[in-house]
Amino acid sequence: MAITTDMVKTLREKSGAGIMDSKRALEEAGGDMEKAASILRQQGLAKASKKTGRTALQGLVEPYIHSGGRIGAMVEVNCETDFVARTADFKELAHDVAMQIAATNPKVVSADQLSEQELSALAKEYGSREAALEAVSLLDQVFIKDSKRTIGDLVTEAVAKLGENIIVRRFARFELGADIQPAGDDAE
Repeated sequence: MAITTDMVKTLREKSGAGIMDSKRALEEAGGDMEKAASILRQQGLAKASKKTGRTALQGLVEPYIHSGGRIGAMVEVNCETDFVARTADFKELAHDVAMQIAATNPKVVSADQLSEQELSALAKEYGSREAALEAVSLLDQVFIKDSKRTIGDLVTEAVAKLGENIIVRRFARFELGADIQPAGDDAE
């Protein structure tokens, strides 16, 4: 099958990959757009794993306030350069992560922040280690906008697309009245 420029353009827009990478993936997939996208994703994951050790000191702090103002979250997402931190893709990633935090109330960024004892206790509470991690570890949670991906997958895809190491450094979540015990009726 002949690969047209329109096919390459469509795949590029969908994946964020370069022209030649998109063309090669389409050729390898025999013109099948879904197969080509899968090939680019696999290549992107390989590229992303090579970037994980690089220093990421730039980035941004992204706030998210849930409608009605009852729940809010702030997240620090770091990358290697200020240039990438200002891109729409990076800002969208940070916004999606902040929204995830507001919606799901994770306790830690990643599983490595939990001791083995904490993880064992959580596994008992949630029924399994996997269920516990999905509940309390942000990077292990299923993305609220796409149940086929985790937040970790979202970050890895952004690393592949933007070409820099990206780290979710820390977060805070606020819920109106969450830490306040209601006053008893017998306090007269």
